[in-house]
Amino acid sequence: MAEDTSRYDTIRAGRVVGTPVFSTEGQHLGTVEDIVIGKDDGRVRYAIMSFGGFLGIGEEYHPLPWDLLHYDETKEGYVVPVSRDQLEKAPRFPKHDEPNWQDDTYHRDIHGFYGRTLWI
Repeated sequence: MAEDTSRYDTIRAGRVVGTPVFSTEGQHLGTVEDIVIGKDDGRVRYAIMSFGGFLGIGEEYHPLPWDLLHYDETKEGYVVPVSRDQLEKAPRFPKHDEPNWQDDTYHRDIHGFYGRTLWI
């Protein structure tokens, strides 16, 4: 019997940055620009995805709860059950205006929008 290696499914953060993100319909939505991790437990909380704009102008960042992303080896990218229309209404922040990651309301807004359970 082959050993179950799925529990060792890991990747370095530097390799996640730049990975494309697709909708379940296959539409390219953006690219992972960064990840947000918990200071105390080290767990990945969000993938920060770039979305919109043209040549970096008007581009915004969308924090996607990490458990929303699923890696698809055939696409060599992450797939999320979110459409472009939904992203246009989703919580986001301007490229050069970092949100307050200590604000509980901000986290609740993100998780509530995507119908995810908040970890705290």
